[in-house]
Amino acid sequence: MSGSPQGLRMAAVLLCFLLAAPVLLVTSSPIHDSDNGTVPLVLWHGMGDSCCNPLSMGYIKKMIEQEIPGVYVFSVMIGKNIVEDTENGFFSDVNEQVSMVCNQLALDPKLKGGYNAMGFSQGAQFLRAVAQRCASPPMKNLISVGGQHQGVYGLPRCPGESSKICDMIREALNKEAYLGWFQKHLVQAQYWHDPLNDDLYKKYSRFLADINQERAVNETYKKNLQQLEKFVMVKFLQDSVVDPVDTEWFGFLKTGQAKETETLQESVLYKEDRLGLAAMDKAGKLVFLATEGDHLQFKEEWFKANLLPYLH
Repeated sequence: MSGSPQGLRMAAVLLCFLLAAPVLLVTSSPIHDSDNGTVPLVLWHGMGDSCCNPLSMGYIKKMIEQEIPGVYVFSVMIGKNIVEDTENGFFSDVNEQVSMVCNQLALDPKLKGGYNAMGFSQGAQFLRAVAQRCASPPMKNLISVGGQHQGVYGLPRCPGESSKICDMIREALNKEAYLGWFQKHLVQAQYWHDPLNDDLYKKYSRFLADINQERAVNETYKKNLQQLEKFVMVKFLQDSVVDPVDTEWFGFLKTGQAKETETLQESVLYKEDRLGLAAMDKAGKLVFLATEGDHLQFKEEWFKANLLPYLH
């Protein structure tokens, strides 16, 4: 496949078409701030969604505000409007996005005492990067709803594993996901994790390999993440979008092959405690939740019963 910017751009557009996931669909002793007894909440949406979609993030924001009267909810928007926000979920530099959000949170006086965070799909690993890189204002609880903390390796809902178009895009990513253009401009390439090319991933992944301490241990990342009171990870048991689904609980494919998976607790990241997750697990700070349904598809009652307690 051509390595020209035009050829890569065309492949990226096609990839994003295949990756386009459905937006979130909902079916029918805490630390308080000094103003009204609630902890502010920061939301970050997933791919193909925006901060304010009334059927997804807008609905979630409204529901939380009704359930927790007086709570301040900040829904991240990357760009000047919802169109730019949606586009930036596909074509943008993730590290720049994280830096931008860190600045927004630091300048918001309503968040100075700390906040809870809830990320949906890719927004979850982006908020984890915020927790690791930006200690002020402090993040208290991080709730990851279908996040991909060890990245992805697969094409969701691709029309058949033998499809020529699937093979073409998979080959393009396998060969070129770690090239500069992809790593700088295609959001999904920045958390593409190829277990068959582990050296390339560790060397050239600009975002995921960094926040997962693949090249070196950044003690600040480790210290900051361990400041969380709870790190809640939600897995969708019938997820047809995220591959492998184990990444939603920080697991992934074993290195060197693409069939067998391993849990977080079986990984080198955990055994060497490069990110502090083992210490957090032993301290009871890691919470693993599972729910029936496809990616980001859950019942409102389940959300209220299982996630709202971490926001009060």
